Amino acid sequence: MERVSESGSDGLKDWVAVEEPLEIRLVYGPPSARTAEPMSVTMRTPGHDPELAAGFLFSEGILRHPDQIREIESSGPHCNVVTVSLAPSVLVDIERLRRHFYTTSSCGVCGKTSIEALRTQRVFDSGDELVVSAALVKSLPFRLGQAQEVFEKTGGLHATGLFDQRGELLVLREDVGRHNAMDKIIGHAFFQKRLPLHGCIALVSGRASFELVQKVAMAGVPLMAAVGAPSSLAI
Repeated sequence: MERVSESGSDGLKDWVAVEEPLEIRLVYGPPSARTAEPMSVTMRTPGHDPELAAGFLFSEGILRHPDQIREIESSGPHCNVVTVSLAPSVLVDIERLRRHFYTTSSCGVCGKTSIEALRTQRVFDSGDELVVSAALVKSLPFRLGQAQEVFEKTGGLHATGLFDQRGELLVLREDVGRHNAMDKIIGHAFFQKRLPLHGCIALVSGRASFELVQKVAMAGVPLMAAVGAPSSLAI
């Protein structure tokens, strides 16, 4: 790389964040007639791919419990395909899924139809009211930043941190995509059977966008904070 400053330029080696495509495939149906269906392609930072796939499928209302997954496999030349095989007993409305995903971007659906779908697909409420001090909320970005080891090297990654009501960091995930970092957090909780995430605070490193609010609502998180302003639809 070339570093440019007021005194001139010089060459140097630097760390950069990895960005590669991930295809999520779904395998479903009875043993005698298994069907494989591509669900989504997202640009992501490799790592915690099963969590990303499970978190994405849960927040989109396809999965509800880890027991619905029979197997998760990574394949492809660079392990850039994750195949989620569902238990034969899981019913999938594939026509609804096709209509749903073919009209979305990689970060999830946006707009009125998605809000209506959220109301029908949501598994958990947000639990009892969570009250924390403003000072605690203001301290969270600093705590998140201290734990972002890859961002410290690259300066090119988003993060989602899950905190308890005392401000203790429970889990952190980094990714080039804000929505991917959130899905990895939700996928982690999904596999640990910790959903719903009552009593927790989710902090995102970017703005509070609609799809992130949608995902925390699906996971039962009562409080979300962001370092950037919310959009109108997020509100």
